[in-house]
Amino acid sequence: MAMATPMLPFFLSLVSLCIISANEVCSLEEKKMFNVQMFQKKQQHGNQGCLLPESRREKGSIVLEMKDTGHCSKKKIDWNRRLQKQLILDDLRVRSMQNRIRKLVSSKKIEASQTQIPLASGINLQTLNYIVTMELGRMNMTVIIDTGSDLTWVQCEPCMSCYNQQGPMFKPSTSSSYQSVSCNSSTCLSLQTATGNTGACGSNKSTCNYVVNYGDGSYTNGELGVEKLSIGGVSVSDFVFGCGRNNKGLFGGVSGLMGLGRSYLSFVSQTNATFGGVFSYCLPTIEAGSSGSLVLGNESSLFKNVTPISYTRMLPNPQLTNFYILNLTGIEIGGVALQAPSFGSYGVLIDSGTVITRLPPSVYKALKAEFLKQFTGFPSAPGFSILDTCFNLTGYDEVITPTINLHFEVNAELKVDETGTFYVVKEDASQVCLAIASLSDEYDTAIIGNYQQRNQRVIYDTKESRVGFAGEQCSFS
Repeated sequence: MAMATPMLPFFLSLVSLCIISANEVCSLEEKKMFNVQMFQKKQQHGNQGCLLPESRREKGSIVLEMKDTGHCSKKKIDWNRRLQKQLILDDLRVRSMQNRIRKLVSSKKIEASQTQIPLASGINLQTLNYIVTMELGRMNMTVIIDTGSDLTWVQCEPCMSCYNQQGPMFKPSTSSSYQSVSCNSSTCLSLQTATGNTGACGSNKSTCNYVVNYGDGSYTNGELGVEKLSIGGVSVSDFVFGCGRNNKGLFGGVSGLMGLGRSYLSFVSQTNATFGGVFSYCLPTIEAGSSGSLVLGNESSLFKNVTPISYTRMLPNPQLTNFYILNLTGIEIGGVALQAPSFGSYGVLIDSGTVITRLPPSVYKALKAEFLKQFTGFPSAPGFSILDTCFNLTGYDEVITPTINLHFEVNAELKVDETGTFYVVKEDASQVCLAIASLSDEYDTAIIGNYQQRNQRVIYDTKESRVGFAGEQCSFS
């Protein structure tokens, strides 16, 4: 999603929780079950070692899968405090996105290759986003994937002000294939459209400088460069990316960010001739053994054990051409359709960088009321950051939770996995919260966050202007 001020995607690690009370019977269609004690063990095990993506070539496609290397930072982290901060940052991202949308709306009324790439939670690199590894000029770079950003960038040496990352920074001086982008080139002139920031000539009037400010106050700036990119065994020549010399924010230990938006400089647009403008992902949970994937190109044979794919069209919007916008037509809680006003004037955004799904106040109010009606008998708990529907599940081994199904135009459906229902604040389940929040204004644009996209194959087909959904178990129970 291209924005004037792209926002940093921080992926909050939701704890999967389907909760069952002792005397209730769980309907497979309307309820989900989860063992709380087993979850606690997974959480403890999931913090050991380090998962980093490894790729392999498979039938002309690239497959990225996570392997436990055991070589990550041993620094002890206060995750409860960090996760609370991430929710605040997620809210700042959404607010910035809404402001950008208002400005945009008010200002104006081949034959592709396929490749599968390992994708995993970046929790072991101290970020709650999802990460993949790509090769840039023969150096491996671990980057956050974000459909809400366009410019792909990595930290570069020499760096004037950079955060600590795991592994070496990219070194343009040692790459024979690296070239700077000149300030008078068409690529530099397109920078404003792609990032919302005007490209500028450097002091020597030769390099094209960029500045990207994210909604939570994070930023990256440096110069545009061209380099050979390889991912999953497929090479892309003359890939334009940001060589970051000043970078600040909670990026964890990653090398940078992969922009999967729709602008001219996005990864999707630049690799269109190779992958046909199609990509998909399955986002896993954080426990050890979970292995998600990013598939570049449209090769359904690479999808593992998916349910039938249902597609819905991307809504056309001349002012928001860089966003993935869908028509959300309804929501069901435990099989009960919500009775609520429309879901917004400009459709709903689907975004891998936003963590928590946001709904207009009237829709959220109806959803909350129906959820509380079905999820009864459990003590309430204080709200947590932007989440206000919370419970204390201390002493429960299992509970049942109502299913949440999102319906789209042309009968497409996203069945939210049980891991995307509750945000677990504390590992002992003494505080869990419904992982959906309300927007501040009825006319703000609804956003489907990555928490509700777990264990789903989400397919983005920019050529056919459509998005597809299919259940896929990329997290192991």
